[in-house]
Amino acid sequence: MTVQLATGRPAAANIGGTTPAIELERVSRRFVSPEGKAIMALQNFSMSVEKGQFCAVVGPTGCGKSTTLSLITGLARPSAGTVRIWGQPVTGIDRRIGFVFQSDAVFPWKSVLDNVAAGPIYRGMRKDEAHDKAMDWIRRVGLSRFERHYPHQLSGGMRKRVALAQTFINEPEILLMDEPFSALDVQTRALMQDELLHLWSVNGASVVFVTHDIEEAIALADKVFVLTSGPATVKASYEIGLPRPREVSEARYSPRFIELSRQIWNDLRDEVHI
Repeated sequence: MTVQLATGRPAAANIGGTTPAIELERVSRRFVSPEGKAIMALQNFSMSVEKGQFCAVVGPTGCGKSTTLSLITGLARPSAGTVRIWGQPVTGIDRRIGFVFQSDAVFPWKSVLDNVAAGPIYRGMRKDEAHDKAMDWIRRVGLSRFERHYPHQLSGGMRKRVALAQTFINEPEILLMDEPFSALDVQTRALMQDELLHLWSVNGASVVFVTHDIEEAIALADKVFVLTSGPATVKASYEIGLPRPREVSEARYSPRFIELSRQIWNDLRDEVHI
């Protein structure tokens, strides 16, 4: 059951309750490199994301941020500790999870319409119903006149809109995002950040958003986790506290935003310079 906030965002009935949407408890992840060397990516890593909460993760390059997402999806398993989704240990791929990658995960041989409809069709929906649903999502992301275009005919920002529609059409309860806007120019990135917040305000998914950009993390999230250099653990976490609904371009000028930027950079700078 959900209740509706004045902002238009579905608020989880048990947000802040006893069962997080995502929980990593004292997790370590070790793997063997092609050279046969044992490498520890995460160590004693604990993180919790409540239902409907938007969390961002920042940390030095190569510290294990993407590994965290792989553990949540079930694509990787912890060497120690526990990863839980809705209170249950992760044992494999969960259909309730959506993933937006850094690169555009679109089928180059399919039109925008067929790309967006692919998920529902794969899950068993009739093609005509999937196309109707896809057209609705294409409209929501502002691509109504481009449903017959192919990815190579679209700009980078337009392809990212296709990727968002591909993900949100499946109504994920958990949304994982691995630097999805890093390849975009500054202006397009700001537009896509606002688009993401709009779509999420309706969907109400629990989000883990990995980024190198401190300002992006603050502008989007309810909570920001700062990771240490590898092997990563959580060094600090910050409750953002900026009001919603939120426009990224406006939020950046608030005193709270500026102060958080300074504090998080101070934490991160020590790790980058190690």
